[in-house]
Amino acid sequence: MTDEADAVVVGAGPNGLVAANILADHGWRVEVLEARDVPGGAVHSDRGVHPDFVSDTFSSFHPLAAASPTIAALDLHEFGLRWSHAPSVLAHPLADGRCATLHRGVDATAAGLAGHFGADDAAGWRRLSALWDRLDPHLVNALLSPFPPIRSGLALAARLGAADGLRFARTMTLPVRRLGEEEFSDVGATMLLAGCALHADMLPEAAPSAAFGWLLAMLGQQHGWPTPVGGAGALTEALVRRLTSKGGAVRCGTRVTSVVVRGGTALGVRTANGDAVRARRAVLADVPATTLYGGLVSWDDLPARLRDDLRRFTWDPGTFKVDWALNGPIPWTAPEAARAGTIHLAADLAELSDYAVQVASDRLPARPFLLIGQMTTADPTRSPAGTESAWAYTHVPRHVTEDLGGGLTGRWDPGEAQAYADRLETRVETFAPGFRSRIIARRILSPLALQAANANLVGGALNGGSAAIHQQLVFRPVPGSGRPPTPVRRLYLASASAHPGGGVHGACGANAARAALRVERLAVARTIRRRSAGRNGSTGRCR
Repeated sequence: MTDEADAVVVGAGPNGLVAANILADHGWRVEVLEARDVPGGAVHSDRGVHPDFVSDTFSSFHPLAAASPTIAALDLHEFGLRWSHAPSVLAHPLADGRCATLHRGVDATAAGLAGHFGADDAAGWRRLSALWDRLDPHLVNALLSPFPPIRSGLALAARLGAADGLRFARTMTLPVRRLGEEEFSDVGATMLLAGCALHADMLPEAAPSAAFGWLLAMLGQQHGWPTPVGGAGALTEALVRRLTSKGGAVRCGTRVTSVVVRGGTALGVRTANGDAVRARRAVLADVPATTLYGGLVSWDDLPARLRDDLRRFTWDPGTFKVDWALNGPIPWTAPEAARAGTIHLAADLAELSDYAVQVASDRLPARPFLLIGQMTTADPTRSPAGTESAWAYTHVPRHVTEDLGGGLTGRWDPGEAQAYADRLETRVETFAPGFRSRIIARRILSPLALQAANANLVGGALNGGSAAIHQQLVFRPVPGSGRPPTPVRRLYLASASAHPGGGVHGACGANAARAALRVERLAVARTIRRRSAGRNGSTGRCR
């Protein structure tokens, strides 16, 4: 092979860069090979909508990064990363004019719920917040650790005890609609939780949508949903600066075409330009499971059962996104929405449920649920004073069989993409009359455009595979998983296709790096024992 490193990381997304940093901290020489011309994967920003506006092309708000012990341990503030927060975290305006708002701090959130939805909603919210406080920080640590999370799991068990542990387990398996029925008397708090659950592919009636919605809402209440100052790409830049300061390297425009496997062991990779890079200790793949297995690694080097299991791998839905440069703030009829970084748009819980069922059944919604980011509200550096850099996205079926709004097929050619972008803008107009008159420029990112911009976003999927319970924990990406090692020795899956899944938390990369370090430590220990045994045998000493 023509080049070599201790570890080769395939893909410079956040998981790949976190893995590379951890290995570099342990003295490994690391090379990160990235197919795109820029690092960062789905953590990237540009001025492609308008030269005066910074737009995040993929992810924007990062509550999991704020809560992640892995990210915190990297001390990225020393490498230029700064976080910014909107005045409030999340707002969900409703058709009747009321608005549910999530704030940093339980008192502010509960006070807002009491004012719009009554004391019962505020009391129920405080109960759920108290449960979060009781389990902090062990719950987040358990979720982000390799499965099973023994140390964090024992700490959670100690906090809860047997009786409360069973009740907590029941709560976490509930559909979010049922949780709302049990805890609240009005719709406001339920809408906050249900909208958070729909960041993933979870119907309000599906288990465990309550757990996902509660997790994301509580993270926002404790840590906020912060955004990097200057654009999402600032997080990537800090990770790259840190890595290079440790002697690591990132090579962009270098597409890996295969992992070299000999005798069941990964020896390195080959690239599209014909180069080969030897990996003395490990190869870590920050790519989808479907790209690694049967793609970068031949099926001839993998168990037959894996091929059959991967046939059942479930992708999350596609994503349709529009970025806007606006000449003024979005003119919300609900004043609370103007202060939130993120807005959820659905008139009521029935509309949320209808949307989720329609997407799951391959029908394109006429009234899509929208997630909207007000980036200048969250970070004033994103656009000139008095303007707004904003975006909206919605999930769409991976294979459209019917358009309930009429006429679209899911081919996502330019005409269809423009028509669906218009549909999203019409939805915003319902809650913010005059919105469309403020648009200076827009960029449309259909599922096809998202995948073209980032090959890991297969079909516009954001989370590396479905977050449904049948593809979590030991079932991610296939049954018997839950940990980064693959059937090939010294090869580790480090992407969101691995446990714990999507989100900018770095845990998938960190878990893969630590698995590689653990294998190396065990190999060194075995070598020492063999050498010690040889010396003892040569001197006649008994063992």
